[in-house]
Amino acid sequence: MGIGHPAKGTVPTSRTLQQRRSCASGLGLWFVKRINLNESFDANLHPLPYMSLDLFDRRAGFAFGSFVGDALAMPVHWYYDRAAMSEDYGEVRDYLAPRNPHPGSILWRSIYTALNERGNILHDQAQYWGQTGVHYHQFLKAGENTLNLQLAKLLIDSLIAKRGYDADDYLERYISFLLTPGQHRDTYLEECHRKFFTAYARGTAPRKCAGSDIHIGGLTAVGVLIAFFGEDVTSCREAVREHIMLTHRSPEVLSAADAMVRIAASVLAGMGLREAISDQGSDWFSTRKAERWSREPDFVVIGQRLSPACYIADAFPASLYLAWKYADDFDAGVIANTNVGGDNCHRGAVVGALLGGANGLARMAARWKNDIHDAGPLHTQIHEMVNVRQ
Repeated sequence: MGIGHPAKGTVPTSRTLQQRRSCASGLGLWFVKRINLNESFDANLHPLPYMSLDLFDRRAGFAFGSFVGDALAMPVHWYYDRAAMSEDYGEVRDYLAPRNPHPGSILWRSIYTALNERGNILHDQAQYWGQTGVHYHQFLKAGENTLNLQLAKLLIDSLIAKRGYDADDYLERYISFLLTPGQHRDTYLEECHRKFFTAYARGTAPRKCAGSDIHIGGLTAVGVLIAFFGEDVTSCREAVREHIMLTHRSPEVLSAADAMVRIAASVLAGMGLREAISDQGSDWFSTRKAERWSREPDFVVIGQRLSPACYIADAFPASLYLAWKYADDFDAGVIANTNVGGDNCHRGAVVGALLGGANGLARMAARWKNDIHDAGPLHTQIHEMVNVRQ
């Protein structure tokens, strides 16, 4: 079995791949002091001593890319009518604010009734549920992340505070965040959160509140965990599984998440993203089909070949396809994902993470890094998180 073609489920190490590309790759080691968090923060993060710039840059890219992919798609989230999307926003190439009405919104038929105060997670947004034309993210600003990625920021805080993954600490933050009015401005809360808090309101222990959920939203924090654990693929796989099981009890989502971790580990070890997807994502991805589909417009591939909807069976292969096609072009990949519509926010978190890790934070266009909402605190969070584990 040649280098770069490991047995299924195993991930090559940087030593295995050193004939192709060392993680340091001649860049040397960078020696810098920790950044004073009270000073202005450079969008191009800096590693601590003894961490390769290339490795640090890629790890940070896995995290930051997920936030970019979500924020860019936010104003056109769940547009399935591409003509309507084009009429309302044109081709989305920059962070934009959402506008009402949303012609495809299904909030008019979405229902959530809190059983008691332990389940009251809609707060003042409850008045918009049941109305027609309401944008799912109507109060968010240009470049602001949707709820699932805001929850990923809570995860970063937990990883920093505990210096490792602690499910109970995260759950405490998660429950407090959603039960406290005014913590976020998002109108829509996914089904997984509604199922969790329905169970929690009934007195179920937090670890047992997850419902069955087969949506790609379950993968939105995987990029953060990849960034945190870096080359420690065993710990990352374990933490990703434990984290997803808190809200998504689904073998399909767990399988997709594990494939994403293995792809990322191969990239961090020096393998190219296309090869990593082919090697580690083969249960979800066909290179032969991708090569044929790449001659078609993206809206045909994700619209006719694959559904643009949120269900993991098509949403994860669609994410891998876009990451494969645009492996060397972060901008083109996240823009393409946005403009094919559907569940482009949660799919964008996956596409953005993979492209961000493959290309590195430094190669991202300045506008993604500088214009994302609360850019300074987000960069600081990611910097601190990646440096916890060298």
